[in-house]
Amino acid sequence: MAAKTRVYLAGDYGAESGRVMAGAFDGRRLALSEIHRFPNEPVRLPDGLHWDALRLFHELKNGARAAIRAHGRAAVSLGVDTWGVDFGLLDRSGALLGNPWHYRDRRTDGMMERALRRVSREEIYRRTGIQFMHVNTLYQLFTMARARDPQLAAADTLLFMPDLFHYWLTGRRANEWTIASTSQCADPVRKAWSRPLLARLGLDARLFAEIIEPGTPLGPLRPEVAAELGAAHLNVVAPAGHDTASAVIGAPLAGAGDAYISSGTWSLMGLETARPVISAESLAANFTNEGGAFGTTRLLKNIMGLWIVQECRRAWKAAGTDFDYASLTAMAAKAPPFTALVDVADPVFFPPDGMPERIARHCRALRQKPPADPGAVVRAVLEGLALSYRETLGRLERAAGVRIERIRIIGGGSQNELLNQFTADATGREVVAGPVEATAAGNVLMQMYADGRIASLAEGREIVRRSFPMKTFEPRDTAAWDAAAARLAELRENRR
Repeated sequence: MAAKTRVYLAGDYGAESGRVMAGAFDGRRLALSEIHRFPNEPVRLPDGLHWDALRLFHELKNGARAAIRAHGRAAVSLGVDTWGVDFGLLDRSGALLGNPWHYRDRRTDGMMERALRRVSREEIYRRTGIQFMHVNTLYQLFTMARARDPQLAAADTLLFMPDLFHYWLTGRRANEWTIASTSQCADPVRKAWSRPLLARLGLDARLFAEIIEPGTPLGPLRPEVAAELGAAHLNVVAPAGHDTASAVIGAPLAGAGDAYISSGTWSLMGLETARPVISAESLAANFTNEGGAFGTTRLLKNIMGLWIVQECRRAWKAAGTDFDYASLTAMAAKAPPFTALVDVADPVFFPPDGMPERIARHCRALRQKPPADPGAVVRAVLEGLALSYRETLGRLERAAGVRIERIRIIGGGSQNELLNQFTADATGREVVAGPVEATAAGNVLMQMYADGRIASLAEGREIVRRSFPMKTFEPRDTAAWDAAAARLAELRENRR
């Protein structure tokens, strides 16, 4: 390793797995390597579905320890990104009050609708600019307040998941802006907690910590953690704590004509804008305005994503057939096109378990014959995703007043070349896939910013362009996709 190379450690947690990555920057190119990977499986307890936060922190330390052994003092900092909306509550002494809830727990069912009886949809959107989803932090807290949850009564500080891990590493309590912005509790214009909204819903804004920007140094490791890892020299930096925010930083966007899809368990499709877009058009489309790096906003839509395929695979494995993703995609490529149209926005797909049966039930509700085998099921889901991207693209163009020329697909889902081609065909736009590790790259870039190695977002993205391979997909049979989109719209209308 060259003497000038510096290494930055990224703890990156998705909804299915977590890993610790090492990003080595030699002054020109960034090289990423996986140090440690581990499952991130929810735990069902008598009271509901939770994250195993202690295990996740333990695995973060295991990965950091292995990285220090591999890179020594060349490793200069560590930062964590995770999924959004979930949180831990600390008491006055800093102890965690219970296991953090999993956003797919059913306790929030119907709670968004109850909250909207107190405060109108228009007012909540005007104050927060955030997409309405019953999993949002706002409705999780509203649920706890209505139930007079003793944890909420005893809580002193709310920390979102990356904030919680950073607190355990350093002892500093803070809410990083990109993860805080997902909560529907913050004002995206003022970058402050929306105290009037919280008060209307009976929530105490004092729970929240100070808001900090991505790229903020949080300090050294706590002495006991430094001793445990053998890393007294390691500093902790808050990257963009929301994994999608980190992924967008790592996306080599080239102007207003570029949209992105962060493709994984969720598909997050959007644009990077200079300011929030809070309008009747964006509200009608249920777009979200989440915080980005360097003062940007992520105008985007949460789309169900590859979760549906992941859950099908899990169900088939439980039934005795363990397909890998490559095999499922190969079978889907050979299946006939458009045998059944799947509306991936249907809420039936949100809960875990029994996904193949959910798909069959959905198809019958739309008066279609369900797909007959795993290959046909996966193809129908991938086609449904591409059709959802097509619809979202049109709405993004109208809300932002721009023409989208190119779609950049980043993240693990960018390896699915069949979905990439479907996306190009369905939207009629050029698709550029990569980098696969956009989230880890974006996490590392903000640590490099804190370290003085880059001075701007543009500089970081130029490093990404010269560091990672990408592949382009051009539109092909767009007429067939036009017909499929029209047919899906008709099926939806008939269902009403």
